[in-house]
Amino acid sequence: MATAGDLRFPSIDGLRAFEAAARLGTFERAADELHVTASAVSKRVATVEDLLGSALFVRSGKALQLTAAGREYLQQVSAALGLLAAMPQHRRLAQRVQKLRVVAPPTFARQVLVPRLETFTAAHPEVELEIVLSIPFLEHPPADADLEVRHGNAAGGGRLLLADRVRPLAAPALLARLPPLKTPADLAAAPLLRTPIEPWTPWFRAAGLPWPEPVGGPKFVDLGLTLEAAVAGQGVALGRPSLARHWLRGGSLVPLFDIECEATGQYFLAPCAAQGAAPLFADWLAATCADIAREAQEALSGPA
Repeated sequence: MATAGDLRFPSIDGLRAFEAAARLGTFERAADELHVTASAVSKRVATVEDLLGSALFVRSGKALQLTAAGREYLQQVSAALGLLAAMPQHRRLAQRVQKLRVVAPPTFARQVLVPRLETFTAAHPEVELEIVLSIPFLEHPPADADLEVRHGNAAGGGRLLLADRVRPLAAPALLARLPPLKTPADLAAAPLLRTPIEPWTPWFRAAGLPWPEPVGGPKFVDLGLTLEAAVAGQGVALGRPSLARHWLRGGSLVPLFDIECEATGQYFLAPCAAQGAAPLFADWLAATCADIAREAQEALSGPA
């Protein structure tokens, strides 16, 4: 019968590194899950192998394949770690921290989400947020999103976040160089900034102008870049006050005319899980967007 002196125990860190690497297939993925480096995972697994006197993996590049000894050991390690994880004393931290991966379009993330994010993290320190940017016109959004903000038509289901309307916005420096813009037709003498996300034609029709879509000049496949170009005095942008509110408040952009139309696409929240951190974040984001919509209307009245 083996005595206590005969037993050699691997570290918990070593066992967790082995189990994660076996389950995920690479040291890099295991490192991401364990919040350490791939080198640290490799060293911890090597320590377990040295203790056992047997290789647990066949290493082929980055990919890992279990040896026969590794497959047998994995069953025992998984059972042991499962027993440890089931103890309430060990689960308190895991229960307290909830990871939430949020995917959002670039301009929405920069102008709406990130500036207000501290109010959510302060109220919910138990939620670990990961913010990922989606790419306009990409057919396949980032995978594994717990919550996704989309831009487009929410008719297929979703929670409307901003009922945006658009109007021409321009920098005072540009207006100083142009003939007076007293009526919409005067825009014929102004450079118009273009983006496929927000075409001009719907606003032209609302203003009674039978003009085609503008041609010539750079095209920005991003609403934020279009506004940045307008702030730089490069042209008149068809903008959303919700995204341009801080420039409107500061006077870097001014609204032209009193004619607006509904934005071509709207920001909405895709259906998400009804439990966990996702509904908490969804409710916070909806309330935040309601505040921003009110601020946008106030910003249209001019600089603070």
